[in-house]
Parts: sequence; structure tokens; C-alpha cells
Amino acid sequence: MSRRARRTVAVAAVGALLGLAVSAPPAAAAPDPGSPVKVNQVAYVPGLPKQATVVSSATAPIAWTLRNAAGATVASGQTTVKGADALSGDNVHLVDFSGYDTPGSGYVLSAGGADSYPFDISAAPVKQLRYDSLAFFYHQRSGIAIESQYVGSRYARPAGHVGVAPNQGDTSVPCRTSCGYSLDVRGGWYDAGDQGKYVVNGGIAAWQLLNIYERAANVSGSDRAALGDGTLAIPERANGVPDVLDEARWEVEFLLRMQVPDGRADAGMVHHKIHDENWTGLPMRPEADPQRRLLSPVSTAATLNLAAVAAQAARIWASIDPAFSARALTAAEKAYAAAKANPNRLASGSDSTGGGAYDDAGVTDEFYWAAAELYTTTGAANYRADVTGSSLYKGAAFNQGGYWWGWVAALGDTTLALVPNGLPAADVAATRAAFASFADGLLSQMAAQGYPAPNGGPTYNWGSSGQIANNAAVLGLAHDFTGLAKYRTGAFQTLDYLLGRNPLNQSYIAGYGEKAVRNVHHRFWANQSDASLPIAPPGSLSGGPNSGLQDPVAQAQLGGCKAQKCFVDDIGAYSVNEVAINWNSGLASLASWAADHTGTILPPDTTAPSVPGTPVASDVAATTLRLTWAASTDAESGVTGYEVRRVTGSTSTVIATPTTASAALTGLTASTAYTFTVAARNGAGLVSAASAPVTVTTADPPADARPTTPGTPVASAVTATSLTLTWPASTDDQGVAGYEIIRQQGDALSIFATSTGPSTVLTGLTPNTEYVLMVRAKDTAGQFSAFSAAVTVRTPANPTGGCRVAYSANSWGTGFTGSVTITNTGSAAWTSWTLNFTFPGDQRVTQGWSGRWSQTGAVVTATNETWNGAVPAGGTVSIGFNGSYTGTNTNPAAFTVNGITCG
Repeated sequence: MSRRARRTVAVAAVGALLGLAVSAPPAAAAPDPGSPVKVNQVAYVPGLPKQATVVSSATAPIAWTLRNAAGATVASGQTTVKGADALSGDNVHLVDFSGYDTPGSGYVLSAGGADSYPFDISAAPVKQLRYDSLAFFYHQRSGIAIESQYVGSRYARPAGHVGVAPNQGDTSVPCRTSCGYSLDVRGGWYDAGDQGKYVVNGGIAAWQLLNIYERAANVSGSDRAALGDGTLAIPERANGVPDVLDEARWEVEFLLRMQVPDGRADAGMVHHKIHDENWTGLPMRPEADPQRRLLSPVSTAATLNLAAVAAQAARIWASIDPAFSARALTAAEKAYAAAKANPNRLASGSDSTGGGAYDDAGVTDEFYWAAAELYTTTGAANYRADVTGSSLYKGAAFNQGGYWWGWVAALGDTTLALVPNGLPAADVAATRAAFASFADGLLSQMAAQGYPAPNGGPTYNWGSSGQIANNAAVLGLAHDFTGLAKYRTGAFQTLDYLLGRNPLNQSYIAGYGEKAVRNVHHRFWANQSDASLPIAPPGSLSGGPNSGLQDPVAQAQLGGCKAQKCFVDDIGAYSVNEVAINWNSGLASLASWAADHTGTILPPDTTAPSVPGTPVASDVAATTLRLTWAASTDAESGVTGYEVRRVTGSTSTVIATPTTASAALTGLTASTAYTFTVAARNGAGLVSAASAPVTVTTADPPADARPTTPGTPVASAVTATSLTLTWPASTDDQGVAGYEIIRQQGDALSIFATSTGPSTVLTGLTPNTEYVLMVRAKDTAGQFSAFSAAVTVRTPANPTGGCRVAYSANSWGTGFTGSVTITNTGSAAWTSWTLNFTFPGDQRVTQGWSGRWSQTGAVVTATNETWNGAVPAGGTVSIGFNGSYTGTNTNPAAFTVNGITCG
């Protein structure tokens, strides 16, 4: 059941389908965090930074010692106090023992009277992880026997889904919605702990394995021989082809089989997925699965995944297997043309029986990715135009984050930045710079954390380990593109986190570490459910912490958990402990990069950045000004930012920490003299000497003018009891504080509502009533503008029919999940619906599903998706959202649907 964080299936129902006990699970203690000394339980690489985290409430540094296997102290020092860590809830100290670099095993770090798990100083485990993370994919193969000569007797099994009873097979699979044909879609990889096969997840996973090969071929210093023929334990290991390509081809061949054949409706499009008709229970060996297998409808996203991966395969196999290369390119171009002709065939979020939905609301990123791969392979002008004409060109995709199966534009950027093509050198350089810029943001977040991990944000979602591995891969590419050590350090810190330097002392990689994950959610690696079956094989990556807690086991044990502690190693905890091919492909990408960077060790950076130029003040106002200065340089670790300091006598106080050579200072006092200096900080944490000072006096406070008159308001979304009012905003020299919405009734004026911005939703209106409304602005000094022109609007009469709304909330910490069931209690069907309600507190909707969600102030609106707008009389529709709050999470008191107040 591998899904994105957004889910559309009730937790209890899913758990029941999986054969899990979901009725009132007993309360249980959260996982034991173990020793307060948290380390990479496997190995620190010689020559690289070596850091650990210690949980301690002490406000002063404490002593630490490092002992070897014989118990002798080989290094010692004092911790650095970090303090409260938001992601874990721990108070932490940091230990840096980078100065000790002797290879060996059985090292133990001690601090505050506690010992860490033992660990090595060695490059060997990282090199082995390259192969174990790739071995995961042979284990997950469908349609072939997994043989003991490659995996050992414990993990050997017969072929699954080849039509041998009780299997119904993948060799002739009909469509879930009648299409008039069946397809032979044998092979490929099982997606996750279930036995479905999903094109959009298979696409990114196959691409990442192929990219491991392409990166090695195009980055100087990569160990290409480490990826050669005979390096993996797979049946194809002696065919003269690099084994990583053999493994990826197993999935690519499956993706090609998912394409609609010529002569059929939707020819060239690709079916979104294939899986069991209904969910199977735990455990369930692949060859014992009795369920009927069905093809889900085609989708634009799946079609573009095939176009991208097949185009990538075509250029890689051009000299290895020209016939396969030609077949792949034909399929890629046919798929791209079909997708352009059908740009909005989106997968349904309700198609989640027997397999994950993998729905995606937009495919702009898939179009960019596919065009980038096709252009790189063919050099054709039409694909070049689609690449350079995209809004995502030159790394703009990183404005929305890194990459995962639902956001793949940066995969195209990776190809354009790595593989030779005909784009202008300046554009390639800009794309590479976007990797570095995004990586700088990740490093900035990691620097604030007690357990550094590049999650990209404060919320840990389904599959956080995979997201963290993917972001670390971006750090690795930033190092490849720039040579800066800071990115290399960040990537290896990520391995530290995954291998045990985290709040739970939990290695999220099976077979690696003293406390390695064992009981992943999987139907064959199900030892916890059936002792005759194996645990997860070495190199398998668990999904990891997930604040959503979308399964009964996690809910029973982890309620109220901090983000990095929302994990339990239990087979039933599928929302935190499943495996998936796209998470392991991220780990394989990171591990292969790391293995390449364990040889030549860069010397430690002991040189601070150059001194910044003397700051220059500009845009000086009463309370604000801007400082700019000549940038510093740092050849070893790179300049990561600056400290702007206010100097008062002998005291120097840091007041801003920009990442560029400019800072906008606010909150100053009018008519006051200030003296500022600037210092630079590099990737090794070294700080330069201060610049020469600059003294500047802020301006006198200006006279405060009234706000300008707002524009004429416009009414929209008018229902019997509500409407949206929008108007052109006012301006004010000191800032507009808000607006008053005024109702005119004859000669009388009354304040009808207030708003902080130029739009508001008015609720509680009377049906079939005329409202004359105007707006005036108020500034921060309490002065009012003139009234705007008025708008007159009449609410319609109450529509016939009725509705009922059931609302429930499941809270944890400062977050919660809201579930809403809407019932049409009227006599006529709805063709669309709009839900409105008002939160009684400071609750905010942060992510919604099965509807289009928006929030203005406390007022929440949800409208139907294209697939669930029609609701017959007596019918229901279920929607939901994730939210945040402080204080008390009180339920809304009233709901309206299509302007009707519901019971």
C-alpha cells in the first residue's frame, strides 16, 4: 500500500482489507529511544566530518570520550550545547570527533554517563550499501523465480503472477473499466509491500537506476567499474552488460508492455497501474496470490513517465542493444505524442481498491521531464522548444522542492545538467546553479537541527526516508557541479541520520546497524506475522517517520509524537514502515554517489573566508535601510552566509544572517545613528574577520497620511447565505492594517465585517435579501480612508433540498486530520457541491484531498473534484484534510452545502 501522504481510504477499512487487527488497538508505549548518545551505527568514513547527537538538558558543555574496541580512550572533548530541537522535542548537544580518523571497528562514544551503539570508522560499509540497496530490486521482481544462488534460501521464492494456480497471472490482464482487450504485462517490480505495479512509481525508480549509470558516465572521478557486469547477484550478471542496466531493464520492459497497442482507442497512451482486484491480507507470498489482476485506465502522467524513461533507455542502449534502443525510442515518441493529444487524462483519486491511487492533479512537470529526455536523446527541435519554452526551464522546478513521483521536473533538469546536449552553456550553468541554490536551502535547514536530515520542511510525510534520500542526492549533485565540500558533508550527514543518528536510535535501512529495521510492511518479508518467512533483506529502506499516522498501529502507539519520532518498527504500521521501489531507488542513488566519494578525501577546511567589503547603506528610511557589500570568497568550503552585526561601544550583536551580500534591515528607530559591520561564514563553520564599519543615521519619521480609497468591491460566489467580496487594495505610507466592510440600509451605515486583506467571505446572510456594501481602509495609526463606491447584490432564495454533514477530527500535537462526510438528503441529485464552514479557533487547512480546498481567515471552502461532483439523492461523498492548530481543536459549529445550512 505505498501512497503519497494524501490518502482517500478510511484507515480502519484499509487495515481490515490488509488483514490487520484494527478494532480498538490497545494503547502502547512509544518506541524506546534508547541511549541518549545517537550515532551512525554502521560507519563514519575516514577523512569526513564525524558528528553525533547527545540528549541532555545540561545548559553547559559536557565531557565526551571516544573508546576503541579494546576500551582505550582515543579521543575526548566537550560537547556543544544546541538546545531545544523542534523536530524531536529533545534538548540536545552536539559532538564533533572529526579529528580522530583511524580506521577500525567497535568504537563507542560516551557522554553524560551513557554509551552509544558501537560503530566503525571505515569506507567499506558505504561501498557495500551501493550493492545491497540495488539488490532490493531483484527481490521485488515479478514474473521470475527469485533464486537461492543469488539471495540465499531464506529469500528464494517461486515466480509470482505468471498464471500458475492459484495466481491468475499478469500475462493476459483485462481492464478494470472495459476496454475490449487484455495486455501481457508480466515482469516489472512489485511496487511496495503490496504486489501492485504502478507506472508513475516505476518510472521514477527505473529512471534513478539508469541515472546512476549516466551520472557515473558523465561525472569525472566516478567509479564506473563498480557498476559493471558481475557486480550484482542477478541472473544477467554474465551477459556483458552493466548489471544496474540489466536490473533497470526488467522494469522498463514492463513499462513498455503497459502501452495501449496500435489500432485501439487511446493507442500510445499508458495504463496507470495493474494490481489485484481487492486488497490481499498479510502475509501473502506472490505465487499464492489468488486475486484477479486488473488494468486501471490510462493516464497522461503514466504516459509521460513511459515517454521519459523509454527515451532515456533508448540513448543508453543505443550501442549496447540497438534493436531494444529503437523499440524504446518508438514507444517514447508515440507516448509523448499521445500525451500531448490527451493532456488532461488524470488518474482518479478514488481508484484505491486493491492498490494505491497515485493520483496527480497536474502534469506540467511530467511534460517537462519527458521533453528533456527526448531532446537529450534525439536533439529534435520540437522537443527542444518544449524544454526551453517550459515555465520550469533552468531549474525553476526547485522553487517547489526537490523530486518524488508526484513532482518529477528536476529529473529532467538532472539529465540536462549531466548529459551532453545542444543547450546553451549558460542555460546548463543556470540549471546547475539551481541545484546548488536548493542544496543551500537544505543545508540551512539542517544546520538548525539536532539530528540533521534534509527533509525539506518541518512536516514528515509518508515515505520521509525516501524524500530525505532524494534530497541528499541533490546535495550530491550540487557537490558534483561545484566541488564544494559543504554539499558532500550534507549528503554524508544524511546517511548518518538514516543509519541511526536520529531521535529513536533507529537505522531505517534493514541489515545496517545494531538497531536496524526488521518488520517492514511487506507480504513476503513478514516474519513478524509468520516465523517461516524472512525479515526485510539488507539494503531495504523503511518509509520512516510520518506525522500523519494513517494506520491503527501507529495511531495507538505514536499519538502526539514529534515529527522525527513518528515511527515504530511494526509490520502493521504501514504508514511509517512500508518499503517502496521509489524510496529504495533514492537510497541506491545516494549510496552509489557516496561510494564514489569515499576514496579521495578532501583535507579539512581550516581557512576562514575572506573579509567582506565595507557595507554601504541605501534606501535609508525612518525604520528600514539596506546594506550591501563586496562578497567574500572561500575556495575550500564556499561562503554559506553572512553575519550583519550592530556595533555599540565594545559590544557586537548579530542582527541578520543573509545568504547573499545584501541585507534589508527593519525595525529600526527613526532619527538614530547605527554602526554596522559584516562577517562571512563558510561551509566548515569558520567565520571571517569583521569588515570595516559603516555608520548611518535613520531618517526622521514621516507625517502619517490617510490610506487611499479602496476600489469598488465586486461580489462573487453568491449563495443564499454567503458571498465573496473582493476589491482593489488601498495603499498607505505606514501600511494598511485592515478593512471595514460597511452595509448601507437607507441612510444608516453599519460595520458588517472586517478583513485584513482585500477580500473576505461573508456568511450568515439572509436568503432573497438585497445588500448594499462598501469598504473603507484603516492604517496602522488608526486613520480611515474614504468609503469606496458601493456594490448592490441580492442573495438568491434558499434552494430546495437538504444536506447533512458529519465531521470528525483526529488530533496529534499541533496537527490534526479532519474527515468530512457530506450526504444529499434532498430529492434531487447534485451536479456539483460547495462546502463552507468556519473554524472556531486558529485552525488552518494545510493539505486536502477529494476536494479543492481553500481558506480565508477562519472560513473554509471545499468544492468538488471533477470525479465526485455528482451526488444522487441519498448519496454521500467523503473528503478530508490535514490541518494545524494551537490551543484547543474545537469542531466547527455549522456547515452549509451549496448555500444550504446542513443538519
